[in-house]
Amino acid sequence: MPRRKKPGGRQRARRPQRHKNVLHGQGGHRGHDFRCVGCRLEVSLDAPGTTHRNHCPNCLASRHVDRRIPGDRAAHCHGRMEALSMSVRPDGEWVIIHQCLSCGELSANRIAGDDNALALVRLALKPLRDTSIAHRTLLAL
Repeated sequence: MPRRKKPGGRQRARRPQRHKNVLHGQGGHRGHDFRCVGCRLEVSLDAPGTTHRNHCPNCLASRHVDRRIPGDRAAHCHGRMEALSMSVRPDGEWVIIHQCLSCGELSANRIAGDDNALALVRLALKPLRDTSIAHRTLLAL
């Protein structure tokens, strides 16, 4: 929104913004947080059950930041990743299958101990509710 001019034609000089390293620098009180691209929740990087939090525990949305190794933060896409479905590894560990909405890449991410249980169950039941998702995925292979 543009600033209004003061009557008489004079404008007040703008004060420079304060340096915000206290909030956003390494080790600041938000130094280990990120804002979810889906629900805009402030999410802590500390997660029970995993060393590299890469998705929101509330809506399970993610951002495309890792390339090949979890936690490498080497991807240049930075697109929003949508949670497509769930999978179970041979050792019984559950993973969320994400697809990048920008480049289409698929990735498997471990669930964390504080993930929303209702969102996880809804995601697990999604292929049963909507069979076109599984059909489109099989056709893409």
